[in-house]
Amino acid sequence: MIFLTGGAGFIGSNLLAALSDRGSDVAIADFMGQDDKWRNVAKHAVAAFVDVDGTLDWLDARAPLIESVVHLGAISSTTERDVDKIVALNVRYTLSLWDWCTNNGKPFIYASSAATYGDGSQGFDDDGDTAALARLRPLNPYAWSKHVVDRRIARLQAVTAPTPPQWVGLKFFNVFGPNEYHKGDMRSIACKVFEAIAENRTVSLFRSARSDYADGEQCRDFVYVKDCVDVLLWLLATPSVSGLFNVGTGKARSFLDLASAVFQAVGRQPDIDFVDMPKDLAGRYQYFTEAAMTRLVAAGYTAPMTPLEGAVEDYVTSYLSQPDPYR
Repeated sequence: MIFLTGGAGFIGSNLLAALSDRGSDVAIADFMGQDDKWRNVAKHAVAAFVDVDGTLDWLDARAPLIESVVHLGAISSTTERDVDKIVALNVRYTLSLWDWCTNNGKPFIYASSAATYGDGSQGFDDDGDTAALARLRPLNPYAWSKHVVDRRIARLQAVTAPTPPQWVGLKFFNVFGPNEYHKGDMRSIACKVFEAIAENRTVSLFRSARSDYADGEQCRDFVYVKDCVDVLLWLLATPSVSGLFNVGTGKARSFLDLASAVFQAVGRQPDIDFVDMPKDLAGRYQYFTEAAMTRLVAAGYTAPMTPLEGAVEDYVTSYLSQPDPYR
């Protein structure tokens, strides 16, 4: 059995779908809430729904059955300001799972984030060395909490402390795709643009506040969630690989490119205007991200990432435009 936190969330439910299709038993821990998040898991067999607060007791009682722990659950909102809540769930809970996997000899894969790179001035190299990580300056509490975990694990590595038999941290870049609908304002631009087009609303992107970036030309490494799942499946099947790795395409594209790809997928000419960035976001905004993918490739992962236009086409035609858009 695989224990999956965040199993009803965005990346987690896509991994659940892939594992379920393969016949794997998957137990999930997540906060389901009172909205339609349950639909993310409705099509798939779930071995157990585990109370988040009771995770360690549940794992202790079933330790011989657990093959791997995949920890994708987190408070992922970049605008969340309750830092105590973020520390409890993103830091302490993560490190408690690390300790459990170490003590029980189980593989541990967890989600970090490209947000840990901050404004990008230190580059986007997934160097897990303690000194390299110390140079990064995350821009919000969510990113900082992910960075805290990365640094703690790097420190344990540096002093040769005990670790799980396989451990992997994944710095996901800008992921988009099916089952992100519950994320509200944290949904991808691809999802928001499609929704605006479908409702005959104006499609708006942020104006640039920097002279070196034109409006809409702010860049991200947009990666399709199916590619992220393929990386996770490969890691689960390759226990010899451990480390901290970026997960992106390795090629930055603009928000204008992404929005235009959605228009193309629905057979419409782009019609986009620009709005000012909210003041509370302006000082914490990444203008450019691009994953360095050499370390993951060197570890043996050589499958190509889906190009932006192809990923958007699949997302729009296979999910967003369907009566049932869930994977």
